[in-house]
Amino acid sequence: MATNLMQFPTINGFALPSLISRHGLASTNIHVRNREKAAPVREPTGDDKELKLHKSLDLGKPSYLSKAREPILGNGIIKANGHHWAHQKKLIAPHFFPHQVKGMVGLMEECATAMMRKWEQRLQENGGGVAEFMVDQDLRGLSVDVISRAFFGSSYNLGKTISTMLMAMEETLAKPSLIFGLPYLRFLPTKSRRKIWRLKKEVEALILKVVKGRQEGSENDDARKHSKDLLQLILERASTDSKLIQDKHKMEQFMVDTCKNIYFAGYVTTSVSASWTLMLLAQHPEWQQRVRSEIIEICGSDHSTMSLDWDKLSQLKTLGNVILESLRLYAPSAVIAREALADIPIGDGNNYFVVPKGVHIWSFVPLLHRDPENWGPDVNEFNPERFRGGIPEACKHPQAYVPFGYGSRLCIGQTFAMLQLKLVMCLLLSRFSFSVSPNYRHSPVYKMLLTPQHGMRLLVKKNCKLIN
Repeated sequence: MATNLMQFPTINGFALPSLISRHGLASTNIHVRNREKAAPVREPTGDDKELKLHKSLDLGKPSYLSKAREPILGNGIIKANGHHWAHQKKLIAPHFFPHQVKGMVGLMEECATAMMRKWEQRLQENGGGVAEFMVDQDLRGLSVDVISRAFFGSSYNLGKTISTMLMAMEETLAKPSLIFGLPYLRFLPTKSRRKIWRLKKEVEALILKVVKGRQEGSENDDARKHSKDLLQLILERASTDSKLIQDKHKMEQFMVDTCKNIYFAGYVTTSVSASWTLMLLAQHPEWQQRVRSEIIEICGSDHSTMSLDWDKLSQLKTLGNVILESLRLYAPSAVIAREALADIPIGDGNNYFVVPKGVHIWSFVPLLHRDPENWGPDVNEFNPERFRGGIPEACKHPQAYVPFGYGSRLCIGQTFAMLQLKLVMCLLLSRFSFSVSPNYRHSPVYKMLLTPQHGMRLLVKKNCKLIN
């Protein structure tokens, strides 16, 4: 079972090692992409770590992927390039700095507690013993609750409606033909495309309704009740930006795209990462108990009176290492794609070369994260101990650890995601024990992110109290 649970993900029907061997690709490859094919130019050397550290605006997201994902991401920060991307980052990133995110602990705890009450009720209805849960579905619902409350605040219910539509769009866009398919397929009025166009129009209308309501309310000092949600904070910051206040359409498009991008990154990435982490802990009960013992030491043994804050969560080092190892084995993205928007010089001396404009760079994350030369002979084993000294000491080349991307395009929501993962894992492990269900079918598959194809079925049992 251990071997099966460490298998590589599937992309378009091929296990990743098979895909690599068919096309002769290394963990990072440089391609020239045209209408007919994407052909390897060269296998990079060790000096290509400079690509990971490259912060120029000349290295951006590929246009072919951006066009395919336009309905769900617009031209927001996830897919924008150049100065347009830098402008959005300037407006959005400050709201995800640690001193801002730490104020969301209470909100996250409230949402997680509501989900756990439902779990306790289901266990009680099942006789109070062990029950099989499809935990990935519940964790996705939890992530939707968190991002809806964080972004929309008092407009929470409308936020959940928007998230439901975005999830429907995600499911349709996740089909291989729409991600890696024919370049003009998106213009054909197929049933799927008509559905996407309809949902896109409805989502944008709902977001604009909320934004315009906030703008009108701010004139009457009605914005005070929204002062703590992300939508209001970003709207106020955008309202002082000289580029946006001069163009109403640009302002509206920025707010719509920002909402869609934060929702997609917030509810999808965190929920799938939490699912894989629970699966690994269910498979390794010794690590589950080690994390639970740490929770007792730092947060206390009575979960009914447990209260979490930023400082306590920061002290949960073992839990943090478990999450880092889970992200190594099951990073949300299987491929990090970049495009050279201008000629990019790399390396020096004998290793100097230029990545020409228009060339695409594909980094295969599972291969970077499972390279035995970098991580050691236990690369396919679940071993959170490797992160005891932090990421710099976990492997020979720490720049090869890229669960949140790399370079200037590092995910701006990384602190938010790690905080939510830590808090959710802490609360769940304090109240429940997990084991792998015999009905669980291990099949990681890459759609828009790495997800369990047949769901995450785990056996859940309530802890009467924390036992060290």
